[in-house]
Amino acid sequence: MTQLRRRMAFASAAIALSALPALGPFAGSALAQATSTGSGQAWPNRPITLIVPFPAGGTTDVLARALADKLSPALGQTVIVESKPGAGATVGADFVAKARPDGYTLLVGAVHHTIASSVYKKLPYDFQKDLTPITTIALVPNVLVVNPSTPAKSVAELVVLLKAKPGLYTYGSNGNGTAQHLIGTQFQNATGTEMVHIPYKGSGPLATDLLGGQIAMSFDTVTPVLPHIKAGKLRPLAVTTSKRSSALPDVPTLDEAGLKGFDIGTWFGVLAPAATPKELVARLNTEMVKIIRSPEFRKRMEEIGAEPVGNSTDQMARQIKDETEKFAKLVKDAKVTID
Repeated sequence: MTQLRRRMAFASAAIALSALPALGPFAGSALAQATSTGSGQAWPNRPITLIVPFPAGGTTDVLARALADKLSPALGQTVIVESKPGAGATVGADFVAKARPDGYTLLVGAVHHTIASSVYKKLPYDFQKDLTPITTIALVPNVLVVNPSTPAKSVAELVVLLKAKPGLYTYGSNGNGTAQHLIGTQFQNATGTEMVHIPYKGSGPLATDLLGGQIAMSFDTVTPVLPHIKAGKLRPLAVTTSKRSSALPDVPTLDEAGLKGFDIGTWFGVLAPAATPKELVARLNTEMVKIIRSPEFRKRMEEIGAEPVGNSTDQMARQIKDETEKFAKLVKDAKVTID
């Protein structure tokens, strides 16, 4: 190569490098995509998957689909919702924790995961270390509902019924170590009653058996049972949060029903594998928060009994840390453990 050609080659390379800042904060990830796929296109250049760790039909699934519908046009890519249920939502969490950290595989997690950290003696992942928070989608109260065949029409009547026949009545949950399981355990401890816990993989199969009378009651989130309550197929006795649900304003809280200080609800949020580039997490947070705080999304949340949040990544991280510590104490006091 002549000296003139070498100078021309170096000049061309310098021009190409000088153009990189124009790509903005996504230059690094765009180059990474070009290296791995050969496409040279910036993220996202293919569909994104939201992993729901429960079967279709539950609150997690409903929230994930509501978010995906708006996120697809915002990012210019298809956003797929895929269910990976099992082991109290830990199967889906483990899948995402071990997924490639490229912004294409995300977890729609929930309060269940902060509880599972204490309930399960061994987990194949660390929820706080192996996943990075993006934002909290919504808070949803849990509600104590009974099949109409159960004669109790209030919490007080239910307690009398349970004490008269200990171990006879059943309650369902979304699986061992989930919020519903812990709420049921706390309820029994607070009332001095004894019930049989029936774990399910999610709200869909749980609701089917509750409606069919195979189980007597549940402490599920408001969303999957709200239509059945309105149709008179299930009877609500109390919500488990300190404040009443806007979707069920006439239903008292457990605190109001005599279980002072009872306050457990369920939050749902989005997380990515821990090593996901910060610029991708920031972009996802920006787009999701914009959607979650929009009037249209808020209206949809009100319809299903949810309260939209849309917080920062740091706020969600603090939320996870605080609740993990809070539930660790509750789990220890309730003596709930799973091998």
